Amino acid sequence: MNGHRFNGFPKGERETTLVPTRFFSDLLPYIDDLAELKLTLYCFWALQQRENAYRYLRLRDFLDDPTFMAGMGADAAAAERAIRAALERALARQTLLAADVPTVNGAERLYFMNTERGRRAIEALQRGDWQPESADYPIRLLPERPNIFALYEENIGAITPLIAETLADAERTYPYEWLVEAIRAAVENNRRSWRYVEAILKRWAVEGKPNARPAKSAEPEVDPYLRGSYFQQDDSG
Repeated sequence: MNGHRFNGFPKGERETTLVPTRFFSDLLPYIDDLAELKLTLYCFWALQQRENAYRYLRLRDFLDDPTFMAGMGADAAAAERAIRAALERALARQTLLAADVPTVNGAERLYFMNTERGRRAIEALQRGDWQPESADYPIRLLPERPNIFALYEENIGAITPLIAETLADAERTYPYEWLVEAIRAAVENNRRSWRYVEAILKRWAVEGKPNARPAKSAEPEVDPYLRGSYFQQDDSG
C-alpha cells in the first residue's frame, strides 16, 4: 500500500463508466497482473471519452496522462515499461485488438476494445473506409464535471421521471462534450427544450459534428439546427 487514502465517492455522483458484465466473469478471474488490470479498466474509461464513431487509443494517450502514469511506475521510464508490457498482455488475451496505420513518423499502433464496435472499426480501417484523425486529442483523468442532470436543470428546466430516463439514455449514447454544446446551442437560440437538444445530437451522430457551431439565427424558421427530419416540433416543445 502506497499510503494513498480514498475519501469516498461524493454524494449524488452520477457520472459512471460502463463496464460489460462479462468482464467480471470472463476476464477478471484470469488477469493476474496488476498493470494489465489497471490498463484494461483505464481503457474502458478512456474509450468512452472519445467522440468519434470509431474509438481507439494510442500509446501516447497512456503516456500523456500524468495521473495514470503516476500509478503505473516509480518514474516515467518504469511506468512506460509497465504500460507497454500491459498492452502486450491485453493483446495476447485479446481484451484489446490492434491495427497499425502509417504516419509521417512511421507506423503507429491503434488499440481498440474487443467489442462489436472495436471489431467494426478495425474492419472499416482495413477496407479504407476511414482514417484516424490527424490532430491530437489527449485524454486525461480530470476532476468530476457536472452530469447531464445538473446541466439540464440549470439550463432547460425541472426533471420529471420521463425526462430522467431520457437523459440517462442520452448520457450513455453521446459524448459528454456533445451534450454540453447541444444544450448551450439550445440556450443561445432560445429553444430551451430537450426536443431541440436531441435534434442537434441526432444530426451530429448521423452527419458528423462540425468543428464550429453555426451562428445564432435571428429568424427561427432558418435555424440551422431545424433542417431535415431530426426535429419533430409539436405543441409540447
